[in-house]
Amino acid sequence: MASNRHLGRIVALQTLYEYEFRRQAEDTNLDLAEVLGRNIERYKEAIDDKDFVSALVDGVLEHQDDLDAKLQPMAPGWPLDQIARIDRNVLRIGLYELLYKADSVPPKVVINEAVELAKAFGSDNSSKFINGVLGTAFRTLVEAEDQPDATTNSR
Repeated sequence: MASNRHLGRIVALQTLYEYEFRRQAEDTNLDLAEVLGRNIERYKEAIDDKDFVSALVDGVLEHQDDLDAKLQPMAPGWPLDQIARIDRNVLRIGLYELLYKADSVPPKVVINEAVELAKAFGSDNSSKFINGVLGTAFRTLVEAEDQPDATTNSR
């Protein structure tokens, strides 16, 4: 099942990458459902959980503005639009899973999966960059949320 989810993340990444590329190129024929369907079809024999892929793509796109706003302070030296498109989408997938899928995917798995995607599809330094940004996101956004408010425990 884990390798199936890894392939699902690859398909989601390919879909998000193509969608963003074609949207920025102002492709008038862009149809997310067509892109996603074609990418899932290509791996239909190996992907059992097609809903996982669809939910990942839909979730990232639905929360993209919020994800981007949260990612930007994690890498202040790199404006999001200057980060390589593949890295930007790996970060979005990872942060989406950290924030919205924590009940079904452990944070270490999310970060590891993102690092593996970066190794496979990014540049030589992508995996270190992804690991650092998502590690910071986990500590500041996820763990901080789980900590009880210190002011309520001071009595």
